[in-house]
Amino acid sequence: MTRFAVVLLISLLSVVRLQAQDVNWKKVKVLVYTKNGKGYVHDNIPNAIQCVQKLGQQYGFKVDASEDPSIFTEDNLKQYTMLVFASTNNDVFDTDAQRLAFRRYIEAGGGFVGVHSVMGTERNWAWFKRMIGGTFAWHPKFQKFKIEIIDTKHASMEGLPKVWEKEDEFYFTKNMSPGPTVIMANDLTSLNQDEPEKVKMFGGSYTELYPSAWYYNFDGGYTWCTTLGHAKTDYLNDQTFIKHIFQGIRYVAGQVKKIDFSKAYADSRDTPIR
Repeated sequence: MTRFAVVLLISLLSVVRLQAQDVNWKKVKVLVYTKNGKGYVHDNIPNAIQCVQKLGQQYGFKVDASEDPSIFTEDNLKQYTMLVFASTNNDVFDTDAQRLAFRRYIEAGGGFVGVHSVMGTERNWAWFKRMIGGTFAWHPKFQKFKIEIIDTKHASMEGLPKVWEKEDEFYFTKNMSPGPTVIMANDLTSLNQDEPEKVKMFGGSYTELYPSAWYYNFDGGYTWCTTLGHAKTDYLNDQTFIKHIFQGIRYVAGQVKKIDFSKAYADSRDTPIR
């Protein structure tokens, strides 16, 4: 590669990063969705809503919050820059019509931010699992471990500690999609040795670092997910974690330009991906 090509590539990457951060917050509207199906429900959900609401007040973007799946219609979703699924778990839609509206929103160029147990959401819907990068498999008990930033220059990672030591749940994923770009990873070697056989089994071919945050331009939309966020206190008191969540929101807001349902093509929740 010539010197000119290298300079051009660096310039283009810089433009992309600046665009991700150059957000007109007055035009941003976020829906925080918190529905849970049958099974474990996190006690962090009220604090997660409050966290995003406070960020909205601070930066000037609008925030709605709901756990009502009937809001998933094209007519309603078109007003939102992104949907934040905060510790949703299991089946969070009542009907396939709601699932289709959600999918078509993504196809229309919508944004999506998934937090923590979003990885266990809609476990029987193949398209959804592709979108978020996989589905929840297992986690060892809540403990302190190290997290490493893979791409320190990505807009959602800037300013975070290169090595971040945090108490949380270390999520392992199955049915992993090859599409997402990993930008942050948990350090497998920093886990305690209480369950080494399970860690080895669920870790698979990963021996040192395991994906914990990623972005994915998928099926017309823009997604960003983090597996961190179990402790309810983190959403109000841990400034590093709050920054992590905000920068994920900011990154997605910088990608979404217009929600255009004329670009949506699915006529069922399982329409083959184009």
